[in-house]
Amino acid sequence: MERIPVAIVGCGGMGTRHLFGLAELERADLNPFDLVAVCDVDPARAERLADEAQARLGRRPAPCADLDSARRLGAVAVDITTVPRFHHSLAADAMSLGLDVMVEKPVGLTLAAARQLKDAVAGSDRILSVAENFRRDPTNRLVKALIDDGVLGEPRYFHQSSGGGGNLMAISMWRHLKDESGILFDAGTHYTDMMEYYLGPVVSVYAQMRLFEKIRYNPAATGGAPASNPGGVYGQSQAAMPAEFEATADDALFAMVNFASGAVGQYAENRAEHGRESWARSVHGSAGAVEIPKDRSGRPLVLTLDRSKTYTGAEILPLVPRFRLDDVTAALFGGPQATAYGLDFETVDRLLLAVEYAEFGNAIATRTPPEVGLEEGIRAIAVCYAMMESGAAGGRIVTVDDVLDGSVGDYQAGIDDAIGLGA
Repeated sequence: MERIPVAIVGCGGMGTRHLFGLAELERADLNPFDLVAVCDVDPARAERLADEAQARLGRRPAPCADLDSARRLGAVAVDITTVPRFHHSLAADAMSLGLDVMVEKPVGLTLAAARQLKDAVAGSDRILSVAENFRRDPTNRLVKALIDDGVLGEPRYFHQSSGGGGNLMAISMWRHLKDESGILFDAGTHYTDMMEYYLGPVVSVYAQMRLFEKIRYNPAATGGAPASNPGGVYGQSQAAMPAEFEATADDALFAMVNFASGAVGQYAENRAEHGRESWARSVHGSAGAVEIPKDRSGRPLVLTLDRSKTYTGAEILPLVPRFRLDDVTAALFGGPQATAYGLDFETVDRLLLAVEYAEFGNAIATRTPPEVGLEEGIRAIAVCYAMMESGAAGGRIVTVDDVLDGSVGDYQAGIDDAIGLGA
């Protein structure tokens, strides 16, 4: 099959991680793409990523500075991996040039940004895929099978809570700046996508939200080890960031979530935790419950039925005999019924990004909608902002529909002003 010429747009940490995912497909002889260009406003970053591509893919893409240059270099598709504030505008510009698009989540920094993108691409025949990786983890595919096949009975309750971070910088400075995304939104859009992937539409929420750590510290700026450096690709940029800075984005969110099905969810995300790091996620139904490990950890599920019968990992498979992973995921993770995998975080991160790329390539080749498109991407940010809007308003009930149509948006208003979308 003839390869699809593609360009990576945004050559920082996330762009590098996406290149690593493409290299995993290349290694498995499953790569549908030819990386012809790498695009960044910083020429040095583009050159570095081109060099990395040469080492990992055996061919060097052309560095360039903008979408039109990438198109002239032969790209018919782009993978947008810039900082979040540019996602919506770059996706719209790329599609206006006739390019198919995969864009990192969030699809817009606010609902106004997402609506602007939706309006701009209305009627387009181009593919728009949102790079949401957590649902593609084989463990989460198995959870979905347990729910859909009725093994848990009628779903009643979703729980997720996590804590960590203390007062240290999480990966990058922008993750602590409200106008650039903020950690609750950056991580939260992953988790709200998971909520709706498991249990369907969320209709309303109420929440409390806090900014606990108003000053954040970056050990890498003074020669120390970074607090977090996923994929090992952020070290150079972290060393150039301030040793300490004022945080403007809230760092803790505690919410109740109401699903259209009648199920209820509880969500707690504390990125200012000074105790032991914690993680818990579970789905509970009328017949049992499943305990779900952290995404990209590779640990097995634990299923309990009738309060006493416990199944772990592969023991669950006879209960979902129709469960099969797609061909690419199966090839990368060790088989069509992979239930756990002994791989480190960096490897899993690369493999899930590879799965994203493979699905994007298939959508382009077959002209079929991707699993996570614009509507799913918009809903993920709407549910996340519904919680944050509620928290900012002192805990009042907020409906997702009111966030989607702009009736509720006070928390986002200042962000819209900062990115030029204010009223």
